[in-house]
Amino acid sequence: MNMIAKDSAACARGVECPSSGLFRAALGWLNENAEKPVIVVCMLISILLITWQVIFRYIIVDVLGMTGSTAWAEETAIFCFIWATYFAVSQSVRRRETIRITVLVDRLPLRWQSILWTLDSLVFLGFSLLVLRLSWNVISTQIAFGQKTTALGIPYAIPYSVLVVAFLLISMRLAQDLVRQYRETGARDFLIGLAIAALMTIPVLLFAETDIVWILIGTLLLCMLLGVPIAISLGVAGAIGIIMSGSVPLDIVAQISFTSLDSFPILAVFFFIAAGVFMGEGGLSKQLLELGDELVGGTWGGIALASVIASMLFGAISGSATATVAAIGMITIPAMVERGYDKAFAAALMACAGIIGTLIPPSNTFVLYGVVTKASISKLFLGGVIPGLLFGTGFMAITWWISRRNGWRGTSSGFSASRLARVSWEAKWAIMVPVIILGGIYGGFMTPTEAAAVAATYGLLVGVFVYKGITRHNIVKILVNCGITSAVVILLISMASIFGYIMAIERVPDAIASTLLSITSDKYAMLLLLNIFLLLVGALIETGAAIIILAPILVPVVVKLGVDPLHFGIIMAVNLGIGFVTPPVGANLFVSSAISGMPVESIAKKLLPFLVCMVAILIAVTYLPELSLWMTRLIG
Repeated sequence: MNMIAKDSAACARGVECPSSGLFRAALGWLNENAEKPVIVVCMLISILLITWQVIFRYIIVDVLGMTGSTAWAEETAIFCFIWATYFAVSQSVRRRETIRITVLVDRLPLRWQSILWTLDSLVFLGFSLLVLRLSWNVISTQIAFGQKTTALGIPYAIPYSVLVVAFLLISMRLAQDLVRQYRETGARDFLIGLAIAALMTIPVLLFAETDIVWILIGTLLLCMLLGVPIAISLGVAGAIGIIMSGSVPLDIVAQISFTSLDSFPILAVFFFIAAGVFMGEGGLSKQLLELGDELVGGTWGGIALASVIASMLFGAISGSATATVAAIGMITIPAMVERGYDKAFAAALMACAGIIGTLIPPSNTFVLYGVVTKASISKLFLGGVIPGLLFGTGFMAITWWISRRNGWRGTSSGFSASRLARVSWEAKWAIMVPVIILGGIYGGFMTPTEAAAVAATYGLLVGVFVYKGITRHNIVKILVNCGITSAVVILLISMASIFGYIMAIERVPDAIASTLLSITSDKYAMLLLLNIFLLLVGALIETGAAIIILAPILVPVVVKLGVDPLHFGIIMAVNLGIGFVTPPVGANLFVSSAISGMPVESIAKKLLPFLVCMVAILIAVTYLPELSLWMTRLIG
């Protein structure tokens, strides 16, 4: 009783008491981690349920002879995926991890960069509050009409409630960001940002009678150039287009935000990213490098050639260019420098080698293209094999030539079959991932989404129990980072669906197709123009965003000229892959720069021979369709 009285007296005098300290600590933890339990739990449920679906089909049904349905598992997995995605978006806002175009913003003085950040947060907040209100309207309608899900038979209002909860959290995170901006910039600059945000609405009001195409495109470009996240730029432009058209109710914005992700194929994006992250964090990079070093380490440029081979193998696991550079480059760039290689060359080589991950299956680029164009993801994977091998072979040839000129020798030890067998055995767990994915898909056992889920489960188990890079201390952090990485891409799909919806209603793709075809109706000339255009786009816009925005517009154009959509998907992937190493965006350049400590400009100077090689392969892929298409015919 005396201790309680003393604590109470201390609190009354304004001195911090234990209970208030605990309360502040709890608030601090909640601020840091509010979304994380939902992200972690929903991610794991989604991955494991789709894996269970495969196990049920081949073991419970085929082996044990039992019957049943897994429709409930698939529906639950999709709903959990949507919840994990939108909660991860909230965390990405807190961390300021979004996909933006910063070419213009980065060239402004720091003061104006800060003002534009305020502007961007205000635009994002306005859109988030709009979706929050519209989501409440949609849920109220669903409750009134008693709408229920197909498999689980639960009220649709339950899964849809993620929009209300998540966008409330997103709005709160944005409000926190704005308070931080206010404290950092002061009232004057904050009000300038607020004024610019208000002024952005004037053109829409003044030109209400303007062709809606110009309103859509103008709003999108203005928002992106000012640094508003690309996904939100798409959502804002789409919402304004819907308001101006007056042909559909604005509630469709909230409906599309959910239904665009209520899709089984989209899960593959999430699962492939998870598989790559689990295997990368689990610690497989070293084994892959040792395997590559044993294969080619004794030749001129041995460790550099091994780096390319390791990148090809890791690309066949992660499907991501930047993940490949990060996972392999962390080991190979210091190793090359230690063996006497020029550091800028080592960084440039790894930046280029990472591109192979966008072509060698499984490729996240092809998954996105397949989702937005309804093309066969399995055939796109096959179509990327030869271009990916051409890239790898070309990079190795250039590396060998440069290494020989500079006297960069390989290891002194000769080839040993026993050593090769040993390192191959040590890398067996990593090598099994592409076997599971590609064997499952082309053996007819699994869909790409199921194969991705099984690979993610396998990667998690191997990372925990074999490589032991995933532990109870870091598993939550890994799952959350994985959720954020996939969420920033998947949010693009969601918001692009809103933009695409009004574009389709107003027949904008048809108008653009007619305009392009009026320039030339020659297939080869059009492909040349589109290659130049896509190379420029790849240098300015992140690959996923470029595919989601442009593929639905450009595919109808090339189809009218007789180009196979699968072939054009490979062309887009090669073009945008080159964008990973072309400034000013060039994500791989920045990853290599961060690992090596070399300025981006120094790395870019070493890229020329690799760029020549990539452009030559692009021309071959464009004008020799069989390089991409002949393997796709293997599966009918």
